[in-house]
Amino acid sequence: MTTLKVCTRMPNNAHDTIGGMKVLAIDPGYGRCGMAVVEKNGGKEILLHSTCVETSANADFAMRLATIVSKCSSLLQIHQPDCVAIEKLYMTKNQKTAMRVAEVRGALINCATNYGVEVFEYTPGEVKSAAAGWGGADKQQMATMLHALIDIQKVIKHDDEYDAIAIGVTHLARSGSSARK
Repeated sequence: MTTLKVCTRMPNNAHDTIGGMKVLAIDPGYGRCGMAVVEKNGGKEILLHSTCVETSANADFAMRLATIVSKCSSLLQIHQPDCVAIEKLYMTKNQKTAMRVAEVRGALINCATNYGVEVFEYTPGEVKSAAAGWGGADKQQMATMLHALIDIQKVIKHDDEYDAIAIGVTHLARSGSSARK
């Protein structure tokens, strides 16, 4: 896990989450970008919001990026999380895709830091290990375990949304130990 420290601040929502933590978790992508707001309060994880931001393959990349960053900005304003957790880029055979996802990650990290929110990064293996119990878990095993860990009361169509929830759960699990400053 890597921590990008920008500034220290008292959470805007400190009165709402005394003893708790709220995280905006992001599974970055430009075709589909999973985002979830997960809170831990009283030892229990609560899913406050999740979505999969989809952009059209026919749209210009700049417009796709703007759509994703706009949604991130909106969630930062509405939910006022204590931090952002984002998945690290893993190497892929398609270099063009990897470069575009890296651009999305950079824009999202910039968006969070502009709000003064600390950013934490996790590898896919760290997320699978924390959320499903082992780093080799497949998408179905992750989804099944997430339903056991956190109350998900909506239909989730895309794995990207589950991945964002898993990133949030990972950060909350680690925030009491290795994610501490």
